[in-house]
Amino acid sequence: MILSDADILERLENGDLVVDPIDDYDLQIQPASVDLRLGEEFLEFQRTNIPCIHPNAEHEVDEYVTETIVDDGDDFILHPGDFVLGTTHERVEIPDDLIAHVEGRSSLGRLAVVVHATAGLCDPGYRGQITLELSNLGTAPVALTPGMRVSQLTFTELKTPAERPYGSDRGSKYQDQAGPQASRIGGDHEFGGDQRSGDDRRNGGE
Repeated sequence: MILSDADILERLENGDLVVDPIDDYDLQIQPASVDLRLGEEFLEFQRTNIPCIHPNAEHEVDEYVTETIVDDGDDFILHPGDFVLGTTHERVEIPDDLIAHVEGRSSLGRLAVVVHATAGLCDPGYRGQITLELSNLGTAPVALTPGMRVSQLTFTELKTPAERPYGSDRGSKYQDQAGPQASRIGGDHEFGGDQRSGDDRRNGGE
């Protein structure tokens, strides 16, 4: 079952679902979703002359990204072909009986801006801000303003609560993340790490 606005408001009031802060309920609560705003932090990928970034390489992916914090009142310019990691302004907590889907807003989609490449899922039990995988598929730069509504969450109720929700018991890599987080796929079991839950493809979401 997909939650309606009435269902979402009831879950928010009960406190088992958290989306915080919501400054304007009339604006952010849609008929079957919650609009999320863009944060001020971005991770930009540096140009590099290495042949590739391999998940099990000695160098961490973090070495190839730089953080940009946009000053109040300024914009982040997303150029054609760019791929950057952003973050939601809001922090979410997903209860064990819900799954959340991260979607782009159609108004931005019509400007050729997409908000996720593959990480469109917030698992039951996830807590934290949501990393956005921002791309400009168009031919003109687009100004992104922190605080603008950039994505939306829809919620699906599970038939039964997850027995092993996202979190420390699973060794989940992105639990309680704050700001955009670079890939931690090198910690996955198949690359010699201890991660066994497939978290790299989700937003903890990721």
